[in-house]
Amino acid sequence: MVTISKEDYLKAIYEAECEGERVISATLAHWLKVSAPAVTMALRRLKRDGLVTIQAKRRIALTAAGKRIAQRTVNRHHLIERMLHEVFGMEWYKVHEEAERLEHAVSDDFEAKLAEKLGRDASCPHGNGRQPESASARRKRGLLLLSEAQANKIYRVQSIYEREQDLLEFLEKQGIRPNGDVTVLKKNYDDTFTLKGARGRVTVGKPVAERIWVTAHARGLARGAQIR
Repeated sequence: MVTISKEDYLKAIYEAECEGERVISATLAHWLKVSAPAVTMALRRLKRDGLVTIQAKRRIALTAAGKRIAQRTVNRHHLIERMLHEVFGMEWYKVHEEAERLEHAVSDDFEAKLAEKLGRDASCPHGNGRQPESASARRKRGLLLLSEAQANKIYRVQSIYEREQDLLEFLEKQGIRPNGDVTVLKKNYDDTFTLKGARGRVTVGKPVAERIWVTAHARGLARGAQIR
């Protein structure tokens, strides 16, 4: 039987792998916010059920069966986020946590209906695709992290890391959201960034800027002299 807990672990392993991380027990403890003993027990069950293997240097890998379950869960999460936003109008920064709860209750029939209605290829409200994507793959598509952006230039927000609710709420309050514009006014000596979003200026740290993927805006340079 595939329980909610097993689906959560398999999805975390799959997403971490797709995003380029080397998955070990500590990775899962961090992603799922659980203790090391809890991860050990869960991995024991997953290995017993033929869903994961433990490879050299304690690297955790999905079996073919484990990968199928993980991909199905990820796909359902994506469709639910889009349903909540596109059909019910739920705010973009609220849909991730709601989808985390609902993804485990979706039947094959309902998933098919959602895919039929919404299509499978559009981005979620955070600007992310149906399947997780590595940083290198994003860069090949012309995206860069906001932390790498140049001062006094305008950028279009393409996607935002969606697994930190506090981050999403903070960015919404500042008017920084997917498909919106953000101007990098200044890159400060202390690794902070002075930005201008839809609701005015805000200073953010590097950890926040590293959670936002952007592309250069067609307008290019911001108006006026560089902020000092």
